[in-house]
Formats: sequence, C-alpha cells, structure tokens
Amino acid sequence: MKAVKIPYDQLSPDALVGVVEEFVTRDGTDYGECEVPLETKINQVMDQLRNGDAVLLFDAESETCNIFRANDPILKFVK
Repeated sequence: MKAVKIPYDQLSPDALVGVVEEFVTRDGTDYGECEVPLETKINQVMDQLRNGDAVLLFDAESETCNIFRANDPILKFVK
C-alpha cells in the first residue's frame, strides 16, 4: 500500500463529510442489530478523527481514501 496520512483538517468541510459518508455507507460497516442513523455514524467518525482515534489515509495506487483506527498495525507502514 502506497498510502499517506492526510490531516482531516486539510480537507474542505464538504470533502471531509463526503469521505466520511462514503466510508460509513460501505459494505461491511454494519453496526449490528440496532439501526444507527447516517448522521450519527458520520458524527461518530468525525469525532474519532478530531480526537485522534482515527486517521484518514489516501492510497495513491487505488486513488481511494480510507479511515483507520489510530492504533491499527497497518499504520506502521505509512508515512
């Protein structure tokens, strides 16, 4: 993976919301048995980005953004 960390505050507010919305609506982001509104999911991820519990990455090879927990082992290989 040729990825770089992108400080979330370097994106425009609209771009950041777009990235987070795309992330929380992907397949595999099921929150379990109870339904969680989209706005709540977005706010939860935004809070994690703001407090440093999550990191935004851009993968140059796939030209995609992804969000990882700040303690994810894959981040050891990212600048």
